[in-house]
Amino acid sequence: MSRRVCVSAVKIEITLPVRRQKTIFPGKLKIIYRLKNLLPGEIILDSDRLCAYAGDKWFAVHQPDAVALPRSAASVSRILRFANRHKIPVTARGAGHGYVGGCVPVRGGIVLSTERLNRILEIARGDFVAVVQPAVITAALQEAVEKCGLFYPPDPASRADNFIGGNIATNAGGPRCLKYGVTRDYVLGLQIVLADGRVLRTGGRTHKNKTGFDLTRLFVGSEGLLGVITEATLKLIPLPPFRATLAVGFESMNDAVEALQAILGAGFLPCALELADQFTLAAAAKYTGDNRLGVCKAHLIVELDGQRRSVAGELRAVARVIQKCRPIFVERGLGNVECEKIWKIRRVFSTSLKATGLTKLNEDIVVPRGRLEDLFRWTARLQKKIGLPIACFGHAGDGNIHVNIMLDKADAGAVRRGEAALDELFAQVIKWQGAITGEHGIGLAKKRWWPLAVSEELRRLHSALKRTLDPNGILNPGKFI
Repeated sequence: MSRRVCVSAVKIEITLPVRRQKTIFPGKLKIIYRLKNLLPGEIILDSDRLCAYAGDKWFAVHQPDAVALPRSAASVSRILRFANRHKIPVTARGAGHGYVGGCVPVRGGIVLSTERLNRILEIARGDFVAVVQPAVITAALQEAVEKCGLFYPPDPASRADNFIGGNIATNAGGPRCLKYGVTRDYVLGLQIVLADGRVLRTGGRTHKNKTGFDLTRLFVGSEGLLGVITEATLKLIPLPPFRATLAVGFESMNDAVEALQAILGAGFLPCALELADQFTLAAAAKYTGDNRLGVCKAHLIVELDGQRRSVAGELRAVARVIQKCRPIFVERGLGNVECEKIWKIRRVFSTSLKATGLTKLNEDIVVPRGRLEDLFRWTARLQKKIGLPIACFGHAGDGNIHVNIMLDKADAGAVRRGEAALDELFAQVIKWQGAITGEHGIGLAKKRWWPLAVSEELRRLHSALKRTLDPNGILNPGKFI
């Protein structure tokens, strides 16, 4: 069987070398063909098609030996039972929209794609739950439940393309997590296939459950290291009937952070508080043609939701708080259509930065809320020190800021300085008692800083759980455990 090695878009040495490795299981051709015969129509061996499953949105790629496209939990079980018996690596994959190389099959073997498990099985208005398969697109689920007057709040930026299963595997967040929480807060129960093929169910469809350990949350955020998700029961809440948004430009980041703190200090809990810096806004202005963004040095989006009358009253009150912080402009959006026009700007930030032609090292760090101003000052100093632009934007309401070091990948010196800057960034975040990832996960990209972020005792506990559930180490090998 021929093998094509996919080529990375940029030097992997930026964070972690991922090299072509020899397979760790013997007689692979014969064994993989046995699996193909076991599950006809569900196993891909064509090298041209395999390359599409070699990576995600991060830089690293590694072609698998086979791709499995199961149509049911029973097929997932058979694949894992077979792989476990022969000690074949298995890397679960959703839509491939991750930013940390979490679904890169660094040791070859089988990529198990859930893309065919894509049905919404149930929306129960009376129970306020939805039961879905892992490849349901997040935005499609939200649209379906909103037609029933219900609401699934988690809203990662790529929700129009990503899968619920991937959101669960990484505990994805998004702007609305300030008020509503992240994915784990909406997962009531899971169907999981363990490494040895056993199928188990955790949790259920009740909104309260204290029967034993909370094993559901153990699997949420586990990045495919402990099992493969084949079904999820999700909590829904009533759909807020009205929303309103303020988009505010400022002459300085200090003014914007002051406004953000003043809003929270006045007792308001917006649905979202999103902040962007000058470099991000300049890129967005060039990309969209919105000249107002180009004159800002900081931009704040505030969204409120709830009953129409109360939202209208809160919007006026929040606008008064903001006026004390010297805004350049305040734009109001009332109702879904006007709000979406404002959010359209936010959703192009990442694309705008890519359009600069520079490579974006996207880090989703989190700092305590009281450290926001310190973070922006510190990144401004770091930018001068390394001579590279740093673009910061994101979920400022809960301290989760996407710090993007921008560099020319053809400039070896810039790559070295960017790598050193990441070391400094994560060291400072840890010093502030922050987190090196808020929603993307560890994957490959942050494996290097895992020992700095988590104590030795906790790392041992992670390893012990991994050995218990996956004693042969077949699930997503080569990652942080």
